[in-house]
Amino acid sequence: MSETASPVRRPDRRAVFSWCLFDWANNSYPTVITTFVFAAYFTRAVAETPEQGTFLWGQATGLAGLAVALTGPVLGAIADRAGARKPWIFWFSLVCIAASAALWFVEPTSDHIPRALLLVALAALGYEYAGIFYNAMLPDLAGNGRTGRLSGWGWAAGYGGGLLCLVVALFALVQADPPPFGLDPELAEPVRATALLVALWYLVFMVPFFLWTPDRPRTSVPMAQTAREGLAELRRLLRDIRQYGTVVRFLLARMFYTDGLVTLFAFGGIYAAGTFGMSFAEIIQFGIAMNVTAGLGAFLFAWVDDWIGPKRTILITLVFLIGFGFAVLLVESVLWFWILALTLGLFVGPAQAAGRSLMARLAPVGKEAEMFGLFALSGKATAWAGPMLLGWATFAFDSQRAGMATILAFFVVGLLILLPLKEPPARRD
Repeated sequence: MSETASPVRRPDRRAVFSWCLFDWANNSYPTVITTFVFAAYFTRAVAETPEQGTFLWGQATGLAGLAVALTGPVLGAIADRAGARKPWIFWFSLVCIAASAALWFVEPTSDHIPRALLLVALAALGYEYAGIFYNAMLPDLAGNGRTGRLSGWGWAAGYGGGLLCLVVALFALVQADPPPFGLDPELAEPVRATALLVALWYLVFMVPFFLWTPDRPRTSVPMAQTAREGLAELRRLLRDIRQYGTVVRFLLARMFYTDGLVTLFAFGGIYAAGTFGMSFAEIIQFGIAMNVTAGLGAFLFAWVDDWIGPKRTILITLVFLIGFGFAVLLVESVLWFWILALTLGLFVGPAQAAGRSLMARLAPVGKEAEMFGLFALSGKATAWAGPMLLGWATFAFDSQRAGMATILAFFVVGLLILLPLKEPPARRD
C-alpha cells in the first residue's frame, strides 16, 4: 500500500450505513434509466422500431463501457496516489446526475435519437467512474471477516433504493391520473419526468456518504506528480501480474459473468416491452418485483458468502442464472415469464456482491488498492461486448430472444473459468 495513502481508521456504524446509502442513491440510475423505464421509452417511443432502438441503445452503452475499461484503471492508479477517493466520486456523480436530468428533453420522436444516446453515454460514464472509487473503499470499511456481509448489504441497499425509486416513478408519475405538475401524456412527459426523479434521488441520498463516511487523507503531492507515479505503479503492476495467477483467473472469469449480469439488467425492460408487449406501467411493476427478489437474494446470501466462501457462492448463482435464464427465453406466457424472471432475480445480487468479497480475499496484503483497480477493469474490460453483441444478434436475427440468448454464453464461460480456482481461507482481523 502506498505510503502516501494511509488507510482510514475503522469506521463506526453510521459511516458504514452511509456507505451503503450511496448504493441506495446511485442505483436509481441503472434501475430507472438503463433498465426498466427510459430504455424502454427510447426503444418504443423515440426509435423507429424496437429492434432499431435495441441496437442503438446497445451500441451507446457498449461504447461507454469500452471507454471506462480503457481509462478507468488509469484514473484509479492516479487516485490511489492522491489518497482521497471521495472527490472523484463527487464529481463523477454530478456528471451522471446532470446527464440524467437532461434526458427530460428527449421527446418521443426519432429526431431526438442522437441527443438521447449522447446523454445516456455521458450518464453511464459518470456512474461507472464513480463506482470504481466507491468499490475501492470496501477494504478500508470492512473487517476481513465481514467483507462478504458488507458487500452484500451494499448491493441489497442498492436494490432497495432502485425499488423505492421505481415505486415513486410508477405511482407519482407514470400512473398518476391526472399527471402531476401539468405533465402532458401526449408528449410522454410523465415518463420523461422519471429522469428528473433519478437525478434528484441520486443527489439527495448521496449526501450522508459525503458527510459521514471517512476517506483516506489527501496527499500533498502535486497532481502532475500524482499522475506520473500512478501510471508508473499501474505499469509495474501489469508487468508483474503473472505472479498472481489466481487473481488473474478470477478477474478473467469476472469479465465474462459480470458482462452477462450487466447486459441482463440493462436490457431486461427492453426485452419485456418488445417481446411481451408490456406497457410502461407494467415494466415498472416488473422492475419493482425484480428489485425485491434481487435485493432479498443479496441480503440473504451475504451470510452464505461468509459461511461457504465467495467462490462457491458465485458458482451456485451462475448455475441458477443459466438454468432460469434459458427457461425465460423459451416461455411464451407472460405469467411464466414473470415467475421465472423473478426467481432468476434472486441470484443476480449475490453473484455481484460475492465478487467484491472474493477480490478482498484474493488480494495480497499491502496491494489491496492496486488489485481493486484491476477488479474495476475486469468489470468494464468487456462491458461493451455484451450490449454490442446483443444488439448485433437482435439485428441479425430480427429477434430480441436471439439477442438475449447471448447473455447465457457469458455466464457459461465465466463459470468454466472460475471452476478450477483455489480459494484461500478468509483473513481475520
